[in-house]
Amino acid sequence: MKKKHAIIIAVLGLILAIGAIPAASQEKASDNMQIVIEKIHADKKLLVAENMQLTESEAKAFWPVYKQYQDELFLLRTRTVNLIKAYSDAFEAMTNDRAKKLMDEFMTIESLGPKLRQAYLPKFRKVLPEVKVVRYYQIENKIQAALMYELAANIPLIK
Repeated sequence: MKKKHAIIIAVLGLILAIGAIPAASQEKASDNMQIVIEKIHADKKLLVAENMQLTESEAKAFWPVYKQYQDELFLLRTRTVNLIKAYSDAFEAMTNDRAKKLMDEFMTIESLGPKLRQAYLPKFRKVLPEVKVVRYYQIENKIQAALMYELAANIPLIK
């Protein structure tokens, strides 16, 4: 079971890192983690850049909207990390009350994803042609699917 918890913690770090906002470092350990987070963040941005085939003018308009979206996505992923940590903490001795609270938070998080994508759709449409908007949403969807697959594979079923 400890191995499962270690895997869950590693996946949580990945979730946060994928959408992480660079922040000011306070300690040596946080400096090292910040480097890892920035690397993953840069890798995601590179993946998006390589697949978007943006013109210079499109890129100039797209990247600020992308950053705003990633900042908000980070907040949503932080809630997911907190939910998974709460599940992990309660896993061995789950109560009906705790299970209900966890499920309610899960449903809230699940409902916020589509709302966030919907809220940013007009912003992306304003700066990109429709085909590239669809391509960007496909890229984000594939990244989200990979993260969710990893989570599903590593979080044990409740007893």
